[in-house]
Amino acid sequence: MSKYRNNPAAVRALVRETEVHKDAYIDQEVFDLEMEQVFTNSWVYVGHASQIPNKGDYYTTTVGDQPVVMVRHSDDSIKVLHNRCPHKGVKVAGEGCGNTGKFFRCPYHAWTFKTDGSLLSIPLKNGYADTGFESCEASHGMAAVKNVHVYRDFVFCRLANEGISFEEFFGDSLSTIDNMVDRSPVGKLEVAGGVLRYINNCNWKMLVDNQTDTCHPMVAHESSAGTAVDVWKRAPEGTPKPMAVELFAPFASPYEFFEKMGIRVWPNGHGHTGVSDSIHADYSAIPDYWEAMVANYGEDRAKQILGECRHNTVYFPNMTMKGPIQAMRVFKPLGPGKTLVESWTFRLVGAPDILLERTLMYTRLINAPTSVVAHDDTEMYERAQEVLHSRGREWVNLQRLYDGSEQPDVSTVTNGTNEWQMRNQMRAWVKFMGPAAKAE
Repeated sequence: MSKYRNNPAAVRALVRETEVHKDAYIDQEVFDLEMEQVFTNSWVYVGHASQIPNKGDYYTTTVGDQPVVMVRHSDDSIKVLHNRCPHKGVKVAGEGCGNTGKFFRCPYHAWTFKTDGSLLSIPLKNGYADTGFESCEASHGMAAVKNVHVYRDFVFCRLANEGISFEEFFGDSLSTIDNMVDRSPVGKLEVAGGVLRYINNCNWKMLVDNQTDTCHPMVAHESSAGTAVDVWKRAPEGTPKPMAVELFAPFASPYEFFEKMGIRVWPNGHGHTGVSDSIHADYSAIPDYWEAMVANYGEDRAKQILGECRHNTVYFPNMTMKGPIQAMRVFKPLGPGKTLVESWTFRLVGAPDILLERTLMYTRLINAPTSVVAHDDTEMYERAQEVLHSRGREWVNLQRLYDGSEQPDVSTVTNGTNEWQMRNQMRAWVKFMGPAAKAE
């Protein structure tokens, strides 16, 4: 008998004001509902326009559990198609990326489709004469996602045909994307350095929670960042500080640093750490970069752009961005206890190459399969996922600095160790569970 499907009250009851029931992280039925509701009703990141610069270029990915292909259409627009042939259901675009030319061709029966998904041709088409084919689903070709929005070259989609608009969903949170793009002297980013992928044996929401958890770095990362700092302190006086140490050291900052840096909360589950200060705020100056920014923006605007040093911005449901270091991660759910992490890096077009070098080094040190720091987090995620099955306790606590007057869907700034943003994400989770959580 289903415990959560067709039981909105049970779904709503998984999230209290300051607690989340463990089933939200471990139950298969809850996970299935997330794929059907949260990843359908919200706007989810698909890819970046620089990945498909030419007509016919495509990139295959998933939105929730749905295989899709992002493609540059013949009119230069970007389309997102369900990656499924309407004939026998075969995946049409089998490679991760490439150029399909003017059409997609199914590898099974050679049905072809324009890059907007519409049916182009069928071998032996006369075999469908007088069968009513024109009125069947297959005649419409590959299903196109109706709602696609490209914002400063970042491509998002909403799988649901009806629902919240892009502008209403993201609101002021788009300022993080703006800041990262504006850090290019010419206001343009390119995906660079490929993508690094690895698996965490935990629920996807644990990774999202961790992005604004500022009470763990000085504890969980003591063995990695703490060790790096200790080694650096023993270097001979006058030794130039390596770039790696600059990137490592802030993770060993004390509670007071994280409390003062602040957290901003936005509606619909979005938010970011690093309001008044950030672990990215004290990197060495890059020769010629400031001059290039001033030349294109003027001194006041350049100061404003580079003075914004947000740490982790969470874009609900599953994307996080680090504007000052031009890095992004996407947490792709594979099951209740398995998540694929994708770490992406971006080049600031028109900026010195040393900035990309720093970005790539940061990703490899912090957010990669070979990372030193991320293994600390992975250990914590997997310990948590394992023992959430324990019958000793039922709830996960998100109570730090909770105030009973706290309201959902507000924009505010709070203490940097407040768990408000985690509560904000779970309130959004209930909201975008849609029919599965709506009151009867």
